[in-house]
Amino acid sequence: MADNVRLIKHEAVPGCGSFGVHFPDSRAPRFFYFDDLPSRRRRPELLTREQAFEQAMALARAERDKAP
Repeated sequence: MADNVRLIKHEAVPGCGSFGVHFPDSRAPRFFYFDDLPSRRRRPELLTREQAFEQAMALARAERDKAP
């Protein structure tokens, strides 16, 4: 069942968006938001695209590896 952990990129505006980690059970997805333009990066929790992708992949791998 852990094989169904999905990573979905959302990018409505070029240069900013999120990577969503979607779980196979009823848990809400976890989003990692990014903004590649530093002048628009007003919130400290926003990451660059590479940082967001790495963190999302790490969570997806950890969930996959938790499977029995």
